[in-house]
Amino acid sequence: MNIQPAIDFASPTRSTPLPPPASQRFARAEALPATGEPVVTRDGRVLHLRPIEPGDVAALRRCFTRLPAEDIRRRFLHTLTELPEPMARRLCHIDPDTEAAFVLVDDNVSPAELRGVGRVFIDAATDTAEFSVLVEREWTRLGLGAELMHRLVATCRERGLAELWGYVLVENRPMLRLCSELGFTSRMVPDEPGVAQITLRL
Repeated sequence: MNIQPAIDFASPTRSTPLPPPASQRFARAEALPATGEPVVTRDGRVLHLRPIEPGDVAALRRCFTRLPAEDIRRRFLHTLTELPEPMARRLCHIDPDTEAAFVLVDDNVSPAELRGVGRVFIDAATDTAEFSVLVEREWTRLGLGAELMHRLVATCRERGLAELWGYVLVENRPMLRLCSELGFTSRMVPDEPGVAQITLRL
């Protein structure tokens, strides 16, 4: 419930100004900064691509609530009903030596929202990295998945890694088609029916 501060109508002036309404204070605290590289979608909307930050926890959890169960299963390869806060914190507090993660920020709404996330987990022993990409259903087919994949590939090449790979459900045809266009090869995982491992030599 939004409770406005009481105003003393008997006094024409106040020695100190009233604080801003709680809704404004909380909105500013929740808002994500519009920093990073502008990305224009195919329908003309502008998002900002930047590395994930510790302050993205709440926005990441909100993003998760907007995902259909099918998309969650495609991303995590099993069903989750919510993104627990400890998991969200872990995903936002990355180890720069072994991880990289990027988000697409929509600051046209308040609070700002995340519309897509891409990340890699690096195995220094093998000079390889596993990737994952997730874009909100209503923001798919706008080129955002490709933007995230290009950034992940570039990051891995900058680090001198030899290979980028990931697991994708064979029913996730848009992702398989995108990765094929980027030069990935695909093979079925013997012990995981319906799952393909896709690989890009860097």
